[in-house]
Amino acid sequence: MDQVYEARAEVMKALAHPSRLMMLDALADREMCVCELQEIVGSSMPTVSRHLAQMKNAGIIDSRRDGNQIYYRLVVPCILHMFGCIDAVLQREHLRAAEVVEA
Repeated sequence: MDQVYEARAEVMKALAHPSRLMMLDALADREMCVCELQEIVGSSMPTVSRHLAQMKNAGIIDSRRDGNQIYYRLVVPCILHMFGCIDAVLQREHLRAAEVVEA
């Protein structure tokens, strides 16, 4: 299989969880510490840290330490454009399902 597609699949796997998508959305505005992201997703600290590690390993986010806090930020904010595309697919499917019910 082509290495480009393998690499793309790895990035997509790193995004394939609702909590990670919530964190990405939150990081669109500013960098945030783990504790802030934990509050947003409502998961335990170890769970949030695992999600962040997966996205960091995929090259989507990066971190910096400031004292005892670790702050995360988007490395490639253009990744957020995918939300609009996904929403368009969901809306199209919703409309198609409505047409099936009406038929």
